Amino acid sequence: MRTRRRHRSPLSAANFRVGSVPHHSLPSASSLPLVRPLGTGYSRCVTTDPATPFEAMAASYDELEPWYEHLYAILHDLVRTRLAPSAEGGSLRALDAGCGTGFQTAILLALGYRTCGIDLSAGMLDIARRRHPAARLARGDLEALPWRDATFDVVVSCGSTLSFVARPARALDEIGRVLRPGGRALLEVEHRWSLDLVWRWLSSVMGDPLGYGATAVEARAAFARPLRDGIWMDYPGYPRLRLFTWSELIRLLGAAGLSPAWTWGLHSVTNVIPSTVLHRPRLGRALGACYRGLCALDRVLAATFAGRGPANSLVVLATKPDR
Repeated sequence: MRTRRRHRSPLSAANFRVGSVPHHSLPSASSLPLVRPLGTGYSRCVTTDPATPFEAMAASYDELEPWYEHLYAILHDLVRTRLAPSAEGGSLRALDAGCGTGFQTAILLALGYRTCGIDLSAGMLDIARRRHPAARLARGDLEALPWRDATFDVVVSCGSTLSFVARPARALDEIGRVLRPGGRALLEVEHRWSLDLVWRWLSSVMGDPLGYGATAVEARAAFARPLRDGIWMDYPGYPRLRLFTWSELIRLLGAAGLSPAWTWGLHSVTNVIPSTVLHRPRLGRALGACYRGLCALDRVLAATFAGRGPANSLVVLATKPDR
């Protein structure tokens, strides 16, 4: 759970190493058979107000705070290693669902995929289009993806996009629909049972010195039953945020026709430092050294139960079974 964030930002040179992946020539994205005909049950309407705070974040999207530096370093390594094409990628198609200014779009293009992206924010899409003219980007909603069934070989949705969707079950159904049989989806969402819930409650009963912006009643409600279900939380200046549980996420994936193959948990041990502290532009020397050590341990534990259980972010590599 992350609060008072300036939010995610596009790739920095430190985090995006083009030389670490095969660099194929990129075909024109204009040849993709993308948009399916409008018809019954399909709407291009945006279900979340497009005038969201994310529009105001577009200009500062490049400014990675310590929290996001660690999060995206691991996520981007997973995209490069887990979604690398086994053969020439020129005929393979990828979707960056919730692309923002082009975080994962850049990596997918570098891997050789014919890449599309979708996002609610017009401001972020403008930046993404300037940076990645080879990608085909659309403004729209994950709950009604404007592509035909079985269009993509891989789908990526990072940056907690699915946690900001009003109906995540429907968004996952759409991801499953546009994914080809045998395709892969790398998804990252916010987790309910993290140490940040404790920090948020402690801050609330002490006058909120950590700046979580919650009353004691609101903070305590996050621990209410049923414990196996996710919860919705409100944060100042942001849309409502869904905090998933592992059991809920696996259940929704199954309903969407997707099977989890690998799972990771990010920001588990790092959260011995409150997330609001890690959203500061920089850390002091001593705290920064401590945080770097915790990040190294967090990376080691990411694929273990110890890392997944108390993680702030849940990451799943899911597959769509062959017919």
